[in-house]
Amino acid sequence: MTSHDVVARARRVLSVRKVGHAGTLDPMATGLLVLGVGAATRLLGHLSGSDKTYEATIRLGQTTVTDDREGDVTATASAAGVTEDAVRAALADQVGPLQQVPSSVSAVKVDGKRSYDRVRAGEEFELAARSVTVHRIDVHEVRRPTADLVDVDVTVSCSTGTYIRAIARDVGAALGVGGHLTALRRTSSGPFATADARPVEEAAEALAGPGSGPGVLGLTDAARAVFPARELTVEEAVALGYGQRVPATGTPGLHAAVAPDGRLVALVEDAGSVARVAVGFPPG
Repeated sequence: MTSHDVVARARRVLSVRKVGHAGTLDPMATGLLVLGVGAATRLLGHLSGSDKTYEATIRLGQTTVTDDREGDVTATASAAGVTEDAVRAALADQVGPLQQVPSSVSAVKVDGKRSYDRVRAGEEFELAARSVTVHRIDVHEVRRPTADLVDVDVTVSCSTGTYIRAIARDVGAALGVGGHLTALRRTSSGPFATADARPVEEAAEALAGPGSGPGVLGLTDAARAVFPARELTVEEAVALGYGQRVPATGTPGLHAAVAPDGRLVALVEDAGSVARVAVGFPPG
């Protein structure tokens, strides 16, 4: 199921067109996909830049065209001589600021065209490396499903834009045996986690019915979870509603400006001595 499929399911259950998501998941991947409905879609662009956490399984000894299990195997090399210490050391080298080359079969655009479309058309090209940060890689288990393969279960915490498939590929290359991803699950995106999530139909039904419930977070609560809150006076709420500026928050970055009645009025950010509206949320 693709991220687009998830959005389509939510639209169908809610009978609402305005549904979006905060960060694409590969079709192979499972786990958390944050959806925005109605006015909440205006938050999504600010959520997609949040750090992510993934659980993954890396297979060493095989290289695939997609760097995951969905692609054809392009090379094999026995990993029988690869020790657990070597695996851990290669993964440790993937922690920190990296210049990472995305998988060629990805949604990255090259001259306005998705790279996976170029691959399917038989084109050859190289993607530019991107700056990403891997905060940590926790190794949970190293096992040998066959004599020539090594599977490694890991948890990866990273900046947005990091390709876990590329980590598998690069670790395999460093060890000289090739590698790809056989399982991937996103467990958190910014402050949101799978522990609070529900299947899309269940969450959508809760939103369409009582308006709240497991898997559903109100607009103000969602904004508070991501941004520092600025509690407004009635006068400030009215002013921001008209797009006017109010006194500065005094700290950098976006703030969730909340009216006395608990309504999210806007995301604001300082511009000198005043705070301006970055994203507005009109009543209703």
